Amino acid sequence: MASTYNKAAKMAIGSYYSEVADEIVSELKSGMILDLGTGPGYLPIEIVKRAPAIKVDGIDLTPQLIKIARENSLRAGVADRLHFEVMDAAKLRAEDNFYDIVFSSGMLHALRSTNRVMKVLKECHRVLKPGGQLWIYDPARICSGIDVKVWRASLTFREKFLYRFFVFYESFNPPHYYNKEEITQIIADTDFDSYRVEEKGKEIKVKLRKL
Repeated sequence: MASTYNKAAKMAIGSYYSEVADEIVSELKSGMILDLGTGPGYLPIEIVKRAPAIKVDGIDLTPQLIKIARENSLRAGVADRLHFEVMDAAKLRAEDNFYDIVFSSGMLHALRSTNRVMKVLKECHRVLKPGGQLWIYDPARICSGIDVKVWRASLTFREKFLYRFFVFYESFNPPHYYNKEEITQIIADTDFDSYRVEEKGKEIKVKLRKL
């Protein structure tokens, strides 16, 4: 599904990733950012384009997406400020108190269990600097910014087959989309001292700070 997702994500650069990158850069002008579930890397690319003093590490569990992210960063001419690596967000290979912002877009529902969400939040708290922030947006509004007909027309026969299989699998193993009340209860059991949760339609935005 990596190439299929890459085609959709690329179409959402102007409508989604650019908007989120602007929001992040308005908060942080320099420093280190960790992008959880980075996918094909378009958000980190848009961030460093806007802020030369920012470096971003992007991680994902899918090796094919990390390979695509590295290729995309080279094409964009910003590979020197980006690092992409296959890694589990619940087992971060990073020092304590290292990142200024940890960001996640569209990954929360894919964790599928409260226990795994707690593990990820615990790791995020560990690697954040004092005063650092964890931003969680879920689900990502990628599909709302693309022409679905154009995207489907761009798919190969194999990609269309895999996409149909994915939809079939999801119908039997649906992800869980957290609401404001659920995520607030989870945060209460973490070490984060300050947080804000916004809910707009099906999208939830969570901003937590490590004091």
